[in-house]
Amino acid sequence: MADPVHEVERAIAAWTDRKQPFVTLAYAQTLDGTIAVHPNEGLGISCPETKRLTHQLRSRHDGILVGVGTVLADNPKLTARRVGGPHPTPIILDSRLRTQPTARVLEHPKPPIIFAAEDADDEREAELVLSGARVERIPRADEGLDLAAMLARLRDLGFQSVMVEGGAYVLTSFLREQLAQWAVITLAPYLVGGYSALRGLVTDREPPPQRLDAYPRLEPAQWRPYGRDMVVWGPLAWA
Repeated sequence: MADPVHEVERAIAAWTDRKQPFVTLAYAQTLDGTIAVHPNEGLGISCPETKRLTHQLRSRHDGILVGVGTVLADNPKLTARRVGGPHPTPIILDSRLRTQPTARVLEHPKPPIIFAAEDADDEREAELVLSGARVERIPRADEGLDLAAMLARLRDLGFQSVMVEGGAYVLTSFLREQLAQWAVITLAPYLVGGYSALRGLVTDREPPPQRLDAYPRLEPAQWRPYGRDMVVWGPLAWA
């Protein structure tokens, strides 16, 4: 039976781009695309089998990346503890350094890397460094931080692969800027009608394409059940 973990491993091993690490988007949603009832509020979606799969995927990547909203809402550890490691280095996108010095991610076996804007507060940086984090300053983009600059910095630091788990703004930004190579998406058989995983791929600033093949897709896509959930995965393709 096809295995997303082994396939991602092979794709990472074949990655030779010197500008950025290999990026896998990996997240869980309900059938209608919900990841939370409201923004910045956690909603347990994955079943035990897909939780274990997530930790297996984490253990195959050098880094695991989330936005600060996920850190504030879920207070995650970002380890691969369900499979005994190895643990990826936590990476947090936090332009204004809102991560709390007491966040559980700062107890991680590997020092987290927090990417902040160049104008972020120096005192906040000092507090986080004292708590065990490494703070890297990068330029701002039109919205949020410059993701390409962030990935280039990670590549310079020796990262071959990064797994991106969320939240919605971060996932959407990686797709909009075509910076991800693979996606592994867990589908839980529920209909919630809440906050969706992807927001703003179609914007009001320009007429949206009327052709489905103009949007990001998995090509080829594969899928299989894990417990009560379905997992869909594959390389990302662009129009």
